[in-house]
Amino acid sequence: MKKKALFGFIVIALTAATVTLIWGNTASSSKSEAPPRAQQTDWLVAAPGRVEPSSEDIKLGAEISGKLKTVLVEEGDAIRRGQVLAEFENSDYRAQVESAQAEVKQKEAELRKVINGARSQERREALSSVHEAEAVMKNAEAEMLRRQKLYAAGVISREEADRYAKEYDVAKARYDEKVQNHALIDEAAREEDRSMAEANLASAIAQLDAAQALLAKTYVRAPIDGTVLRKHHRAGESVSNGSNTPDPIFTIGDKRALRVRMDVDEADVSKLAMGQSAYVTADAYGNKKFWGHVVRVGQELGRKNVRTDEPTERVDTKILETLVQLDEGVELPVGLRVDAFIVGGNQK
Repeated sequence: MKKKALFGFIVIALTAATVTLIWGNTASSSKSEAPPRAQQTDWLVAAPGRVEPSSEDIKLGAEISGKLKTVLVEEGDAIRRGQVLAEFENSDYRAQVESAQAEVKQKEAELRKVINGARSQERREALSSVHEAEAVMKNAEAEMLRRQKLYAAGVISREEADRYAKEYDVAKARYDEKVQNHALIDEAAREEDRSMAEANLASAIAQLDAAQALLAKTYVRAPIDGTVLRKHHRAGESVSNGSNTPDPIFTIGDKRALRVRMDVDEADVSKLAMGQSAYVTADAYGNKKFWGHVVRVGQELGRKNVRTDEPTERVDTKILETLVQLDEGVELPVGLRVDAFIVGGNQK
């Protein structure tokens, strides 16, 4: 009896030791398989996004409507600020500039003429006319005096004396006319004549500036250093410029730095802050992460800009635009749809 009781106690003890050992190994194995919490990347906000250049997409058009004469760049070409990218047909605008330039030259000559007055030859000619008229007048005066003496002596009739007196009056009047003409030619320009000539010149210059401004609008120039992302028109095509229906010629942007424009759901806006680390992924690049940081948080909720094309996607929710500046050296196609994740702290 005692032997049976001892045997049963031994069996129970071995069973308990075995269960304890198995449970301990299982717990230890489970603990070793669980990844450390510090290695987990806990993202705060996930949202769809789209890649864009740092300058944003610039739809470059023209201020006038017309037919394109030349298009000087292709898609993918690097461009410089101020570079001519396209030119409209502009022969009529050039003619207006040339006409305005000729008008300016004419008004400049008229102003110089007013300021300088008559030429030296004209001055000398007017003075010679004065001397000639003076000589004629003095001769007529001498003849008149002589005839008056003869009349007083009774040698000639009164009619003859009166005739020489009239000849003197005519000569004197002609002399006075020549003197006044010489004074007019020799005198400096009047203030009102000069002011009118200056006003005419200023008006001609303004017309020239307007014509040159119109001609300048026939050249499409790059507003920034960047890249041609899309060419919408080719040489020979007509471009219609309207305030309600813009007709861009190019889409350009600065690709030296890339950004991602995220559509953050309104439920997550409280988690956003400037400078937060972020990364994006794209189906075309597998699990590769492209890192950056938040550089702008929108100030007003709006409609979605990026659609995922998922059947379950809601389009009636409000979003807050958030910009993520990608790190230097990241190269992604502009317009690529990505999944963007904002993480807590620096988790790179």
